[in-house]
Amino acid sequence: MYVETKDGTCRSCGGELEIVDADDATMTVECRGECGDSYQVEPDAFGDGCMTYYPGFLTQREESDDEEGGE
Repeated sequence: MYVETKDGTCRSCGGELEIVDADDATMTVECRGECGDSYQVEPDAFGDGCMTYYPGFLTQREESDDEEGGE
């Protein structure tokens, strides 16, 4: 899931971020810009009150797992 640039960008180069993993306390983001950095942020890192990116990523991951598992 990509982060809208109005909500957040890479802390190293200002590039576009993609959420690539999440657990109960953090989300892991990767820069799609020139630096390619990867780092963890808290679920409210993008000022959305944990209402957009965190549940959106978890739902997207669950749906993807269901499709792969054939459930």
